[in-house]
Amino acid sequence: MSPELISILVLVVVFVIATTRSVNMGALAFAAAFGVGTLVADLDADGIFAGFPGDLFVVLVGVTYLFAIARANGTTDWLVHAAVRLVRGRVALIPWVMFALTGALTAIGAVSPAAVAIVAPIALSFATRYSISPLLMGTMVVHGAQAGGFSPISIYGSIVNGIVEREKLPGSEIGLFLASLVANLLIAAVLFAVLGGRKLWACGAVAPEDGGVPGKGGTGSTGTGADANAGTGAGTGGTAPAAVAVRPDQETGGAEGTGIRLTPARIATLAALVALVVAVLGFDLDAGLTAVTLAVVLSTAWPDDSRRAVGEIAWSTVLLICGVLTYVGVLEEMGTITWAGEGVGDIGVPLLAAVLLCYIGAIVSAFASSVGIMGALIPLAVPFLAQGEIGAVGMVAALAVSATVVDVSPFSTNGALVLAAAPDVDRDRFFRQLMIYGGIVVAAVPVLAWLVLVVPGFG
Repeated sequence: MSPELISILVLVVVFVIATTRSVNMGALAFAAAFGVGTLVADLDADGIFAGFPGDLFVVLVGVTYLFAIARANGTTDWLVHAAVRLVRGRVALIPWVMFALTGALTAIGAVSPAAVAIVAPIALSFATRYSISPLLMGTMVVHGAQAGGFSPISIYGSIVNGIVEREKLPGSEIGLFLASLVANLLIAAVLFAVLGGRKLWACGAVAPEDGGVPGKGGTGSTGTGADANAGTGAGTGGTAPAAVAVRPDQETGGAEGTGIRLTPARIATLAALVALVVAVLGFDLDAGLTAVTLAVVLSTAWPDDSRRAVGEIAWSTVLLICGVLTYVGVLEEMGTITWAGEGVGDIGVPLLAAVLLCYIGAIVSAFASSVGIMGALIPLAVPFLAQGEIGAVGMVAALAVSATVVDVSPFSTNGALVLAAAPDVDRDRFFRQLMIYGGIVVAAVPVLAWLVLVVPGFG
């Protein structure tokens, strides 16, 4: 049995044990990386740790730390209250606002994980407050990021268009952008309909004056609690959220409810969040290191508010993601991914090879870098694209869509950020939901992209 096949079988075993025995998959993956790396790939410790995602570790810790402080001092409550006023109480609009916001950020040049790191904690805090399915809110954020991810001035778009130009393939910058935009918009519409969006619309608006509590007065609100999550298994307990407890720093309005005012700590936290956006988008600073630094500054100034924030960092998620990605790094180091791609490239039927490459892109990207896998697969597609039977523009667009829509997987950077950012949820349950949804996307999207973009022969 070849080393590459052994490494794939071990990954399957890791999934089976983690699913059936409720063992943290990250811990299993670390053990598997040690075993396979040492006994099969002949790697030393440095070779094994080369795959450890240090940058993602810092992003997960830093962002969840900063937003844990924001939750502790009431800043996220203030943001949610402001968002309700912005959309005139229409809670159903909020998932689409988050979709558009992350899409705009990536379209103008933000790296997709940076945009998700900025938006997801706020979006999921809103979901918790209004008993909106966290699966709906989290996936809307990720798909929004991918919707704008291939604009001609975006990071992903620039990289893929550069690869196409280097390989001397026909390309269409606008076609690539529109393919990703339309695909993610359609997926988002389906998710909104399936995961409770229609019932959110039916509930009308909540009244900002009552603190945004569904079903409590307002303009036609009848509650968005358990109904919004019916059948999704993704709620926060299946009951409508209670009103936020009144702190000494809140203004009370009697029967009108609660208004949250700004305090020095909240103003400083809002300034820190703005600084995070400016640092990441304007100065291309690392999101994780910037978030940790800002969190430390806030903790130093207001230790009482932030004392429990360290305990709210999603440590189990950090272990899970870092372990799995370390094992994927071992697979890359020993050539398993290249081995699989070359095997597909040798198939003599171009259309079959095209759909298999889309599936490889989706499966590998669910665990690794989306751009990295596209950079590897597009050159592998050159030989049969040169035959003229497959349109290069459609093939590149299909690979791009297949390799990025799967970023909702909890093992990808974006999916991991969503998992880590969700407050007050059963993380094991939420992890399973993201994994199941990610599996559905991996199974369905590549063949659909192939049918729509490759089979007609675009380009």
